Amino acid sequence: MTDIKDVLEQRASTHGDFSEVAYFAQRLREIFREREIFRERGGVFSDSQAESLDMIASKLARILAGNPNEPDHWLDIEGYARLARERIKTDG
Repeated sequence: MTDIKDVLEQRASTHGDFSEVAYFAQRLREIFREREIFRERGGVFSDSQAESLDMIASKLARILAGNPNEPDHWLDIEGYARLARERIKTDG
């Protein structure tokens, strides 16, 4: 059985220090929400789009704080963008 301490140490090597990741992710989310269109026209973004933006901020934070050469970070960004794009047809 894998010890959570081992998992966290392994993730820190690719994702970076959690406090630093959290800092970058929160700053990126603040920037997203400072935009007039996000603040004043909140209805413009579907839940899927807003969640995708939040998750992309998390993945960008991992790139900034961790290993930028970790392919999974970039694949995750691509995945969340695709999920949002695919739902444009269904979410309206």
